[in-house]
Amino acid sequence: MNRIKVVSDVTDLVPVLRAVNSRAKLELFERLSKDWVTEREVEKEFGKGALKLLSYFDKMKLVDTRWVSGPPSKEPEKSYHTYYSTVAVNVTATISEFSETLSIATMADKEYASEEKRVIENISGEGSKFFSEVADAVGITPTRLKGIVKRSDKLDYHGHRIELRRKSEDSSSK
Repeated sequence: MNRIKVVSDVTDLVPVLRAVNSRAKLELFERLSKDWVTEREVEKEFGKGALKLLSYFDKMKLVDTRWVSGPPSKEPEKSYHTYYSTVAVNVTATISEFSETLSIATMADKEYASEEKRVIENISGEGSKFFSEVADAVGITPTRLKGIVKRSDKLDYHGHRIELRRKSEDSSSK
């Protein structure tokens, strides 16, 4: 089945660009586009670090998951496959919003970690906070904040709130 990822918000470009910004991510993503692959198979083929990539793809809603049964003595395993086969981009944004989005998507990991940490520190005590409160407290634009959250494997955006991602959602925490 062919599904199309429609990008209509400029910050939705962040996960799409980050999904294939390294050889490891690209190879894993290509493998997942061919068949359903279990976590065990991913770890065997790509190494332990690939489980974190799976978790990132899952958070970004770029992969579909299902449980598969093994031999009777084995427990069911979670397997993954790419959710989308095509991307359609229809974005209208100011040059500033577009630039900020690309800046977040292409930012060096160390610099990004510093920005992400500021956001996490701002919501840590409460576990979640309204989006506009975080943007004001950290002193960044809403576009930049949305890009940071969409790139993060530690933060989620739910409704009008930013919250720390729950461990149960992270398949690599097993």
